[in-house]
Amino acid sequence: MSKHPSSFSRRKYLKTSAKLMGFVLLLSEIDIAWGAKILGVRIWPAEDYTRITLESDKALPITQQLLTNPDRLVVDVQGMELNSTLKDLVAKVKPNDPYVSQIRVGQFQPGMVRLVFDLKEPVKPQLFTLDPIAEYQYRMVLDLYPSIPPDPLMELVKSSARKESALEKSNEEIDLIAQFATKKESLKAPAAPVAQAIPSVKEAPAPAKPKRLITIAIDAGHGGEDPGAIGSLGSKEKHVVLSIAKRLRDKIDNDAYMRPFLTRDGDYFVPLHTRVQKARRVEADLFVSIHADAFIEPRAKGASVFALSQMGASSTMARWMANKENASDLIGGINIKTQDKQVANLLLDMSTTAQIKDSLQAGNSILKQISGFAALHKGKVEQASFAVLKAPDIPSILVETAFISNPQEEARLNDDAYQDRIAEAILRGIKDYFSKNPPVARRTNA
Repeated sequence: MSKHPSSFSRRKYLKTSAKLMGFVLLLSEIDIAWGAKILGVRIWPAEDYTRITLESDKALPITQQLLTNPDRLVVDVQGMELNSTLKDLVAKVKPNDPYVSQIRVGQFQPGMVRLVFDLKEPVKPQLFTLDPIAEYQYRMVLDLYPSIPPDPLMELVKSSARKESALEKSNEEIDLIAQFATKKESLKAPAAPVAQAIPSVKEAPAPAKPKRLITIAIDAGHGGEDPGAIGSLGSKEKHVVLSIAKRLRDKIDNDAYMRPFLTRDGDYFVPLHTRVQKARRVEADLFVSIHADAFIEPRAKGASVFALSQMGASSTMARWMANKENASDLIGGINIKTQDKQVANLLLDMSTTAQIKDSLQAGNSILKQISGFAALHKGKVEQASFAVLKAPDIPSILVETAFISNPQEEARLNDDAYQDRIAEAILRGIKDYFSKNPPVARRTNA
């Protein structure tokens, strides 16, 4: 009889212990997020999408739900109490934000903060978290994409319609002159037997081929969550290169035979593969990525031009640069789960021998122009496996305008005159390249 009570007590003890263990584990899981400290809140509005970032010292469990009539997005963040930093997010919404009209923040229940985004139009939200990297801690990222994404090609066609029309009119006039000249020559020719007249018609000069607008994709590196390199004076690469890119855009816009396209026109993050996709979508004839990088040695100086390599980097510096630039996706914050696997795989093998050959020619033309007024880090175009240069059908180059890590060059990069000279040199190099390599008939991309 005495065995039964002790056996019962043992079972009761084990059950109680298991419950306590489970409770302790549950408390441990809750403690991962509970008491998390918000380190910063940021919002990056753009036509492509609006990004909202909450940075904290711990990972945050989050949920979302879309509501209609009116359009709203509700996000619940567990494990925190409302504080002044979170409240600051309300004031960060800009009137020109394409997708968010206002944000409301409140303590939904103890240990849970609710964010309500009042939307200007329906969106497709992507919510994901990022582990610590570079200077960032844990980030909760909310990307609000429009239900109907903007088509960069249609926008480009609209913006260049007047220039396209003027070029077509000019081509028609050239054709008429060529036809008139052909007719005039045939009238001057002496009478000949019919048998001899047929070959003379074949030998008449053909009308001049119609010209078309040359599309230049200008890619300002980094942006948004990814500042790029930062100089000793606090200059951010993303701001400097966007300024140079816009100067180049304006110069190209003033040319009757070219039209510019910016992969980003504001301070927001664009993933590397998206930059390539955009250039292909607008059927770019040349892709120029603009940077102002840093090196571990502050004495490093001079401008550089890079093309893609299939065989490995042409120097240790080129390899280091490529690795650093290719890390932009991790720093800027890319939603790995939603990436198209086919696109990701395609980018690994998109390079072609012809593309690299053309890229080297374009790079040499630009490097020659830059050398006329600025120091060069290397006197030839270098090569490495830059992800942003992997369009198979577009000559693509990356221009390092100077080293922002060098104090003297950082000062130059912030000088309007230097920025303008760099943009002008790139333009002259582009013109020189196309004067020797006229663009072929327009291809059609899917």
